[in-house]
Amino acid sequence: MTSNHIALPLLATERLTLRLRTPDDAEALFPTMSDPDSMTWWSRAPFADLDELRADFALERAGSWRTWAIVERGENRAIGFVSAGQKRPGVSEIGYLLAREAQGRGIGREAVSAVIDRLFVEGQRRIFADTDPDNRGSIALLEALGFQREGHLRAEWHTHIGIRDTLLFGLLAEEWPATHCRTGSASSA
Repeated sequence: MTSNHIALPLLATERLTLRLRTPDDAEALFPTMSDPDSMTWWSRAPFADLDELRADFALERAGSWRTWAIVERGENRAIGFVSAGQKRPGVSEIGYLLAREAQGRGIGREAVSAVIDRLFVEGQRRIFADTDPDNRGSIALLEALGFQREGHLRAEWHTHIGIRDTLLFGLLAEEWPATHCRTGSASSA
């Protein structure tokens, strides 16, 4: 690990544990990350093979990105992940992916909420996300969590589906009331 690596605490919610995502999680997440429908709104094409995904997970993210694997309590099989990267002091970007079979049960909201809780506890003043304007599921999640649409960047991404716009959503610490906190416990991992 490089010296700029930030410790990744274990996060727990009522139904989930968020732990360090490792290359071993590639096998569980490959069906989702190789699926064209699941990867439509990503900035890269679906993964072609398991070894490619495993290698991607093994890469240390540039800067200070941290990635939590989402697992159901009492299990160890990843059903998704949440990533956070500090862009500048006090400001972090988040991203997430949830396996199709885990969608529709509030797991994404619960997991992303736990990471937001943690980032604000750590002193972040602002969290933002960008998403494709046609990614209705991601937009709905961000809005349900209280994020505000802050911008529309035209022709921002050149992806596997062409040149795409992006919407920017932001959330300030003072907009995230303590009642949102769902993280049951945290420990350094």
